[in-house]
Amino acid sequence: MGSRVLVLASVASMIDQFNMPNIMLLKELGYDVHVACNFIAGNTCSEEQIANLKKNLTEVNVKFHQIDFHRNVMSLRENVKAYKQVHKLVVDNNYKFIHCHSPIGGVVGRIVGNQTKTKVIYTAHGFHFFKGAPLKNWLMYYPVEKWLAKKTDVLITINKEDYEIAKKFKANRIEYVHGVGIDTDKFNNIEVNRSEKRRAIGVNEDDFMIISVGELNENKNHRVIIRAISELSNEKIKFVLCGQGPLETELRKLANELGIEYQVKFLGFRKDIPELMKIADLFAFPSFREGLSLSLMEAMASGLPVVCSKIRGNVDLIEEGQGGYLIDDNDLEQYKLSIHKLFTNQSLREKNGILNKINVKKFDIYNVKNETEKIYKEGE
Repeated sequence: MGSRVLVLASVASMIDQFNMPNIMLLKELGYDVHVACNFIAGNTCSEEQIANLKKNLTEVNVKFHQIDFHRNVMSLRENVKAYKQVHKLVVDNNYKFIHCHSPIGGVVGRIVGNQTKTKVIYTAHGFHFFKGAPLKNWLMYYPVEKWLAKKTDVLITINKEDYEIAKKFKANRIEYVHGVGIDTDKFNNIEVNRSEKRRAIGVNEDDFMIISVGELNENKNHRVIIRAISELSNEKIKFVLCGQGPLETELRKLANELGIEYQVKFLGFRKDIPELMKIADLFAFPSFREGLSLSLMEAMASGLPVVCSKIRGNVDLIEEGQGGYLIDDNDLEQYKLSIHKLFTNQSLREKNGILNKINVKKFDIYNVKNETEKIYKEGE
């Protein structure tokens, strides 16, 4: 085996959702790859998915380690424990470099790397400070990231806003990469029986199906779409939510209170997202904060028009009127008007869907792989 490297993140779901391509690339380059994260707590995917991740890592001969990270940065006791675990792991294994992800993983990985003289690559999946972020985010996170940048050999950003901020830091190298990569062919070429698939989830053939993919939490802001559908007063519009999370009960209650519970479908965690994207008419993505959304790229690769928030990351992917509509400031009226416009104009939907298929190509996994491979090789 070649030199050992460590891929570090706070939770296993980040490894599963965003880092398997990096792991496989490192294997191709001849590295002995280790993974460290919290497999037990804080994950946004199911226990079954975590079990499959462990199985997949074992099958490709990647050793994995449990680190007791806590996702809350204020949980100091738990994260000091995690720091000690990572420090021992790095000392014991003499890694050539650490590639760390997530805010907590990035903090711990870079401190440990600095102390053990281990090279560190850090991918920022979305700084917590951004245009429009609360002042407390800038006061809490900006100074930490600026300080840690000095201890970072390569700082990778995945959206243009973060890249411009990072250029003001004093990292050894600052790179921009087109996200974590998406297999565009997987979503573009999928075949599915539209009628049967729709029937299976309670959507009629002639319904206008809006889909959203992601954790049901405050940040994803599903409420605004539910309210917009309520005000449109059209029973043909159905909203399909794929994901699980702490807000599910509240969102169900909201749909009931608005009298549209039969129009809002909660599908929970799904393994068939490409098929569901293929039978949808519109992708809705009203998040308050994103780095560079994988689910938005999946929707684009599926040829769906998009209605989304005008925020960092989303504006890297969607240009107003060229793939969909960007909505300012959680504007219910604009969401309602945009949905109505696309509902009533099939040719407009098709035009925007085609543009999205074209525009998402630069974020394809093969392009991102080449960009990341260059970073790995230049750092050797």
